[in-house]
Amino acid sequence: MKITLSAAILFMGTAIMGQQKEGTILYKKMVNMHRTINNDQMKAMIPEFRTSKHQLLFSDSISVYKLIPEDEAPDPFGGGNGGMVIRLGGGADGGELFKNFSQSKSVQANETAGKNFLITDSIRNAAWKLSDETKQILGFTCYKATLKVNAPVMRTMTFSTTGGNTDSSKQTTTTPKQIEVVAWYTNAIPVPAGPDSYGQLPGAILEVNVDNGLTVISATEVKNTVAKKELQEPKKGKVITRSEFQKMITEMMSQGGPMMFRNREN
Repeated sequence: MKITLSAAILFMGTAIMGQQKEGTILYKKMVNMHRTINNDQMKAMIPEFRTSKHQLLFSDSISVYKLIPEDEAPDPFGGGNGGMVIRLGGGADGGELFKNFSQSKSVQANETAGKNFLITDSIRNAAWKLSDETKQILGFTCYKATLKVNAPVMRTMTFSTTGGNTDSSKQTTTTPKQIEVVAWYTNAIPVPAGPDSYGQLPGAILEVNVDNGLTVISATEVKNTVAKKELQEPKKGKVITRSEFQKMITEMMSQGGPMMFRNREN
């Protein structure tokens, strides 16, 4: 069948007009906690999956990813056993994550030790491998992309207490390894945005699977509207680079602060 040049141009123009360049994506994030724990007694104390809800607000040049708070979300690290672990994570788990694609800039809002910080960093191009493999997500045709990354270095320090007194402490550090990230993106939303720190693809990411199910982030709804007043760079806190923030955390840990910290890459 022949297609005239004018018809092809009309078709291309219609396709471009049909693309969504701003909106809101809701996600469900599931982290398999048992895969990171070797102790069966500890596994029995916490749920297998840690679940949270997030939203991504985006325009053609800006995105804001943040946690949707739940009023009575259970603490998977609790349990009344006298132990205490404080987690400091990247992405929206650690606070609102703002990205300006035109400036290749990210700003992570973070509260640590009662102080607010604005962690600035550049948006790095990731070495994604694109595939022709597709699947449908929420009515969108999504394409597969894979990425090899170094697993986050996780340092954990726990304290056990009896009668308000600290009995013992233990600090461990995981050995770095390389893991695979599988993302599914749609070019119907031609914005390089995605959940958490993931992005830099030809379209918005609707699903991410990290390390074969260790962490899965799945879109549950895509809206074509966005609260533009929320597409703002966070301003509350001390401006600090990511390297400076990581140095500060390392110093806090060396002084015996009870925490678990993950180094994250944008």
